[in-house]
Amino acid sequence: MFSGIIEELGEVKGLLAAGRNSTLEVDARIASCDVKIGDSVAVNGVCLTLVENNRTTLGFQVMPETLRGTNLRYLKRGDKVNLERALRLGDRVSGHFVLGHVDCIGSIRRKGYRQGSLCFQIAVPPGPARYILPKGSIAVDGISLTVAEKKSTVFSVYLIPHTAKNTTLGFKGASGLVNVEFDILAKKSESVP
Repeated sequence: MFSGIIEELGEVKGLLAAGRNSTLEVDARIASCDVKIGDSVAVNGVCLTLVENNRTTLGFQVMPETLRGTNLRYLKRGDKVNLERALRLGDRVSGHFVLGHVDCIGSIRRKGYRQGSLCFQIAVPPGPARYILPKGSIAVDGISLTVAEKKSTVFSVYLIPHTAKNTTLGFKGASGLVNVEFDILAKKSESVP
Protein backbone atom coordinates (compact mmCIF):
# COMPACT_ATOMS: atom_id res chain seq x y z
CA MET A 1 0.00 0.00 0.00
CA PHE A 2 1.17 3.52 -0.82
CA SER A 3 0.15 7.10 -0.06
CA GLY A 4 0.55 8.72 -3.48
CA ILE A 5 3.33 11.01 -2.25
CA ILE A 6 6.08 10.57 -4.83
CA GLU A 7 9.54 10.18 -3.35
CA GLU A 8 11.59 10.66 -6.49
CA LEU A 9 11.68 10.71 -10.26
CA GLY A 10 13.58 7.65 -11.42
CA GLU A 11 15.05 7.20 -14.88
CA VAL A 12 14.32 4.14 -16.99
CA LYS A 13 17.45 2.25 -17.97
CA GLY A 14 15.55 -0.34 -19.99
CA LEU A 15 12.42 -2.40 -20.50
CA LEU A 16 13.43 -5.73 -21.97
CA ALA A 17 11.42 -8.81 -22.88
CA ALA A 18 12.63 -11.74 -20.79
CA GLY A 19 10.64 -14.88 -21.59
CA ARG A 20 6.97 -14.44 -20.69
CA ASN A 21 7.71 -11.44 -18.49
CA SER A 22 9.65 -8.25 -19.10
CA THR A 23 12.40 -6.75 -17.00
CA LEU A 24 12.18 -3.07 -16.07
CA GLU A 25 15.32 -1.37 -14.77
CA VAL A 26 15.09 2.06 -13.15
CA ASP A 27 17.90 4.30 -11.92
CA ALA A 28 16.91 5.46 -8.43
CA ARG A 29 18.82 7.08 -5.58
CA ILE A 30 16.17 7.55 -2.87
CA ALA A 31 13.82 4.65 -3.60
CA SER A 32 16.75 2.22 -3.72
CA CYS A 33 17.53 2.93 -0.06
CA ASP A 34 16.07 0.68 2.60
CA VAL A 35 14.31 -1.73 0.22
CA LYS A 36 15.07 -5.40 -0.23
CA ILE A 37 14.29 -8.06 -2.79
CA GLY A 38 10.58 -8.90 -2.58
CA ASP A 39 9.51 -5.42 -1.42
CA SER A 40 6.82 -3.48 -3.28
CA VAL A 41 7.64 -0.23 -5.05
CA ALA A 42 5.15 1.89 -6.99
CA VAL A 43 6.40 2.81 -10.47
CA ASN A 44 4.04 5.36 -12.08
CA GLY A 45 1.47 4.11 -9.60
CA VAL A 46 1.91 0.43 -10.49
CA CYS A 47 2.80 -1.84 -7.57
CA LEU A 48 5.81 -3.89 -8.67
CA THR A 49 7.91 -6.42 -6.77
CA LEU A 50 11.60 -5.63 -6.47
CA VAL A 51 13.78 -8.43 -7.85
CA GLU A 52 17.12 -6.59 -8.01
CA ASN A 53 18.68 -3.69 -6.11
CA ASN A 54 22.29 -2.70 -6.70
CA ARG A 55 21.98 0.56 -4.68
CA THR A 56 21.46 2.76 -7.73
CA THR A 57 19.33 0.60 -10.01
CA LEU A 58 16.08 -1.16 -9.18
CA GLY A 59 14.99 -4.17 -11.20
CA PHE A 60 11.44 -5.45 -11.56
CA GLN A 61 9.82 -8.30 -13.48
CA VAL A 62 6.65 -7.11 -15.22
CA MET A 63 3.94 -9.54 -16.29
CA PRO A 64 2.23 -9.20 -19.70
CA GLU A 65 -1.11 -8.28 -18.07
CA THR A 66 0.56 -5.41 -16.19
CA LEU A 67 2.01 -4.08 -19.43
CA ARG A 68 -1.35 -4.37 -21.20
CA GLY A 69 -3.24 -2.46 -18.52
CA THR A 70 -0.77 0.34 -17.75
CA ASN A 71 1.38 2.96 -19.43
CA LEU A 72 4.53 1.03 -18.47
CA ARG A 73 4.46 -0.67 -21.89
CA TYR A 74 5.38 2.64 -23.54
CA LEU A 75 8.48 3.29 -21.41
CA LYS A 76 11.81 3.69 -23.12
CA ARG A 77 15.36 4.35 -21.96
CA GLY A 78 15.71 7.81 -20.42
CA ASP A 79 12.02 8.25 -19.55
CA LYS A 80 11.22 9.51 -16.07
CA VAL A 81 8.93 7.56 -13.74
CA ASN A 82 7.34 8.35 -10.38
CA LEU A 83 8.69 6.18 -7.56
CA GLU A 84 7.30 5.54 -4.09
CA ARG A 85 8.31 2.88 -1.59
CA ALA A 86 5.52 1.00 0.21
CA LEU A 87 4.13 2.40 3.45
CA ARG A 88 5.17 0.93 6.76
CA LEU A 89 2.80 0.38 9.64
CA GLY A 90 2.76 3.56 11.68
CA ASP A 91 3.84 5.85 8.79
CA ARG A 92 2.05 9.14 8.40
CA VAL A 93 -0.26 9.01 5.37
CA SER A 94 0.02 12.40 3.69
CA GLY A 95 -1.95 11.57 0.54
CA HIS A 96 -4.58 8.83 0.47
CA PHE A 97 -4.47 5.04 0.42
CA VAL A 98 -3.19 3.95 -2.99
CA LEU A 99 -3.03 0.23 -3.71
CA GLY A 100 -0.91 0.34 -6.85
CA HIS A 101 -3.60 -1.55 -8.79
CA VAL A 102 -4.24 0.61 -11.84
CA ASP A 103 -7.90 0.76 -12.89
CA CYS A 104 -7.38 2.21 -16.38
CA ILE A 105 -5.20 4.33 -18.59
CA GLY A 106 -6.29 7.93 -18.95
CA SER A 107 -5.43 10.38 -21.72
CA ILE A 108 -4.52 13.98 -20.99
CA ARG A 109 -6.98 16.11 -22.95
CA ARG A 110 -5.70 19.50 -21.90
CA LYS A 111 -2.87 20.96 -19.84
CA GLY A 112 -2.82 24.63 -19.01
CA TYR A 113 -3.17 27.28 -16.39
CA ARG A 114 -6.55 28.17 -14.90
CA GLN A 115 -6.77 30.87 -12.29
CA GLY A 116 -2.98 30.76 -11.87
CA SER A 117 -2.75 27.01 -11.22
CA LEU A 118 -1.63 24.19 -13.49
CA CYS A 119 -4.70 22.19 -14.50
CA PHE A 120 -4.99 18.83 -16.25
CA GLN A 121 -8.13 17.50 -17.87
CA ILE A 122 -7.93 13.72 -18.15
CA ALA A 123 -10.31 11.40 -20.03
CA VAL A 124 -10.98 7.83 -18.92
CA PRO A 125 -13.16 5.04 -20.39
CA PRO A 126 -16.92 5.28 -19.64
CA GLY A 127 -17.17 2.24 -17.34
CA PRO A 128 -14.56 3.20 -14.76
CA ALA A 129 -15.58 6.89 -14.91
CA ARG A 130 -18.38 6.13 -12.45
CA TYR A 131 -15.75 6.02 -9.68
CA ILE A 132 -14.70 9.63 -10.16
CA LEU A 133 -16.00 11.68 -7.26
CA PRO A 134 -15.72 15.48 -7.34
CA LYS A 135 -13.55 16.54 -4.38
CA GLY A 136 -12.58 12.87 -3.97
CA SER A 137 -9.11 11.38 -4.11
CA ILE A 138 -7.60 9.92 -7.25
CA ALA A 139 -4.11 8.64 -8.15
CA VAL A 140 -2.67 9.75 -11.49
CA ASP A 141 0.63 8.01 -12.33
CA GLY A 142 0.68 7.21 -8.61
CA ILE A 143 0.30 10.84 -7.50
CA SER A 144 -2.35 11.47 -4.86
CA LEU A 145 -4.57 14.26 -6.21
CA THR A 146 -8.02 15.69 -5.61
CA VAL A 147 -10.66 15.70 -8.34
CA ALA A 148 -11.61 19.34 -8.97
CA GLU A 149 -14.34 18.75 -11.55
CA LYS A 150 -15.98 15.88 -13.41
CA LYS A 151 -17.87 16.07 -16.71
CA SER A 152 -18.95 12.68 -18.00
CA THR A 153 -15.69 10.76 -18.56
CA VAL A 154 -13.33 13.72 -18.10
CA PHE A 155 -12.01 14.94 -14.78
CA SER A 156 -9.79 17.87 -13.80
CA VAL A 157 -7.00 18.04 -11.26
CA TYR A 158 -4.79 20.95 -10.23
CA LEU A 159 -1.10 20.75 -9.36
CA ILE A 160 0.90 22.93 -7.04
CA PRO A 161 4.32 23.94 -8.44
CA HIS A 162 6.14 21.43 -6.17
CA THR A 163 4.12 18.52 -7.60
CA ALA A 164 4.60 19.72 -11.19
CA LYS A 165 8.36 19.99 -10.66
CA ASN A 166 8.84 16.66 -8.88
CA THR A 167 6.56 14.26 -10.79
CA THR A 168 6.02 13.00 -14.34
CA LEU A 169 2.97 15.24 -14.81
CA GLY A 170 5.24 18.28 -14.93
CA PHE A 171 6.52 17.30 -18.37
CA LYS A 172 3.55 15.39 -19.80
CA GLY A 173 1.27 17.24 -22.18
CA ALA A 174 -1.91 16.83 -24.17
CA SER A 175 -2.39 13.25 -25.43
CA GLY A 176 0.01 11.93 -22.78
CA LEU A 177 -1.08 8.66 -21.18
CA VAL A 178 -1.38 8.27 -17.41
CA ASN A 179 -2.20 5.42 -15.06
CA VAL A 180 -5.38 6.09 -13.08
CA GLU A 181 -6.37 4.43 -9.83
CA PHE A 182 -9.68 5.45 -8.32
CA ASP A 183 -10.01 5.84 -4.57
CA ILE A 184 -10.68 2.45 -2.95
CA LEU A 185 -13.43 4.07 -0.83
CA ALA A 186 -15.25 5.23 -3.99
CA LYS A 187 -15.05 1.73 -5.47
CA LYS A 188 -16.21 0.01 -2.29
CA SER A 189 -19.07 2.45 -1.61
CA GLU A 190 -20.72 1.29 -4.85
CA SER A 191 -20.92 -2.29 -3.56
CA VAL A 192 -22.58 -1.30 -0.26
CA PRO A 193 -26.40 -1.75 -0.46
